[in-house]
Amino acid sequence: MSRWPYPRIVAHRGGGALAPENTLGAIRLGASMGFRGVEFDVMLAGDGTPVLIHDETVDRTTDGHGEVSKLSYAELSRLKIAKDERIPAFEQAGRLCRELGLWANVEIKPAKGYERATGEAVARMTRDHWLGAPLAPVLSSFSVEALAGARSVAPGVPRGFLVDRIPDDWRDTMKRLGCVALHCNWKNVDRQLIADVHDAGYAVLLWTVNEQGTARGMLALGADCLVTDALDRIGPDFR
Repeated sequence: MSRWPYPRIVAHRGGGALAPENTLGAIRLGASMGFRGVEFDVMLAGDGTPVLIHDETVDRTTDGHGEVSKLSYAELSRLKIAKDERIPAFEQAGRLCRELGLWANVEIKPAKGYERATGEAVARMTRDHWLGAPLAPVLSSFSVEALAGARSVAPGVPRGFLVDRIPDDWRDTMKRLGCVALHCNWKNVDRQLIADVHDAGYAVLLWTVNEQGTARGMLALGADCLVTDALDRIGPDFR
């Protein structure tokens, strides 16, 4: 297997800025535009169901109010995101990705206090629902505890260490968590940092790259993958 056997350009939160984030419609849009990989966020509902949402509350993205960790999936699924969109369960998103032949970068996005439980639940479901897939998803997270939980229940599912600025101890952390890639803010990398990560045996995914000039520059520095909101400007075959 190559250092990065996954798609080179990935649609952020399913459909980037062109669709309601973290929805089935967004994933369908990304696929319809030719993207072979999508990124989305997964958090636990109050009943333990993994669902697609970025924030710890539903206030920004739905017509409801409240904390995701205190609402059941039944309650969450009734909230309106857009005309025909509701908060999907991770199981639904996984099934859709398999149907559409999409690779997924699944960001484990735990609510405070649920780090390990979220990592375990997401990894377990990923392991079971992508069984036999040509390319398993990569599970990424800012939470070391969530990644440790994911590794404990599904060590065979690849993991990515997600950071804003690369910490000094990134090598030790990635080795301990058994990661395959470092996922970081494109604004905080340079050629030497990317070379160091490659020399250590890891791939580099950069988020969130929305300008063509920036995208070309980051690829020239050696980035293995770019996540973008600008699906109409940075397409799946961008060079």
